[in-house]
Amino acid sequence: MLLIVVGTGLLLLPISKVGPGGASFIEAFFTAVSAVCVTGHIIVDTATHWTGFGQVVIMVLIQVGGFGVMTFASIIGVVVVRRLSLTSRLTTAAETKSLGLEDVKSLVLNVLKISLVIEGAASAILFLWFWLRYGMTPAEAAWIGLFHGVSSFNNAGFSLFSDNLMGYVADPVVSLTICAAIILGGIGFPVIMQLRKHWMRPLAWTMNTRIVLWATPVLLVSGTIYITAIEWNNPGTLGPLDWPSKILAGFFQSVQTRTAGFNSIDIGAADDSTLFGMSALMFIGGGPAGTAGGIKVTTFAVLLFILLAEVRGEGVVNVFGKRLSRSVHRQAIAVVLLSTAVVVAATVAIMLLSGLGLSAVLFETVSAFGTVGLSTGITADLPVAAQVILAVLMFLGRLGPITFASALALRRREILYQLPKERPIIG
Repeated sequence: MLLIVVGTGLLLLPISKVGPGGASFIEAFFTAVSAVCVTGHIIVDTATHWTGFGQVVIMVLIQVGGFGVMTFASIIGVVVVRRLSLTSRLTTAAETKSLGLEDVKSLVLNVLKISLVIEGAASAILFLWFWLRYGMTPAEAAWIGLFHGVSSFNNAGFSLFSDNLMGYVADPVVSLTICAAIILGGIGFPVIMQLRKHWMRPLAWTMNTRIVLWATPVLLVSGTIYITAIEWNNPGTLGPLDWPSKILAGFFQSVQTRTAGFNSIDIGAADDSTLFGMSALMFIGGGPAGTAGGIKVTTFAVLLFILLAEVRGEGVVNVFGKRLSRSVHRQAIAVVLLSTAVVVAATVAIMLLSGLGLSAVLFETVSAFGTVGLSTGITADLPVAAQVILAVLMFLGRLGPITFASALALRRREILYQLPKERPIIG
């Protein structure tokens, strides 16, 4: 919240906005929330509304939001005082999903190194391509490459082009470079660090790594097939493209549902069935402890394994040769139910405020809660109250429903007794 306040204040400065005067409060606030929560929802054009200073502010907010606020604070602590307090170790371990406190310092520094290396590689490729292929000046190509490299790895979806990336829909270098950065950011830092350490030893991978590496390609491929098949002949999206470009564009949109938010086709022109399928993928999101949002692929996979075990009549849930803890069952169910309740309540509220139909509003709310940023183009025209609801959704989506509920509860209750068991009729 403090970071959002600071970002809003900086974007309110006249130096941040193109033209006379400063940005309105809702423009600055909404953009700051979207950047800190690495979402990409916008109500003003990033390329033309904000000055170079304003765009730098947005990029810094994206970077800090992608690191995670406590992870970033710990990096500062390590650099400045060369040590971490116990409180910092506990909060950072919780945010990065670390299982121990002994190596939090090296964990934080590894997160920093991984982020800078991947962002640097993506930025360098984009810089060279925009400079050599599209004839931009070196300075312009470097800035655009850096901004999109940071935005893509952090799954933010902010772009310095007014049409986002629609002008590069058939460009495999731009599309695949950004997709690679998004996927690496979206699978989560624990998976990346474990692959670095045990690349050739799959038996040493944790259940989390195995689930993420299994679920991510399945969702990417199924999303690509679904989107490409439905939009193949749609004149407003994939219809005018040749078949290789259609497949590339379909894959690109599927990757964006990992919670990135770039678009290379007009999402507003997509079929309602496509929007519904993309909403489901956005709700699932990416891997935990990374830059992606959503309920996370691990939560979705756990529910799927619970369902399979129940259908088979098995007393326990086994995943990749390990038994799943019953506390994980409860956590997964709680996350999905809380997330669904938040999205449904926000969808109904925005429909009442705006008078718009279910399809567009549901897509918008799921995109905001999943910190995706994809839009059918209605965000800027929504009433201010509806835009505030979307900002709250982005905030809740970045924190996570369990974190928010725990913060409201303030402490865990220990019940020192158990009541008699009884079963209601289910199904």
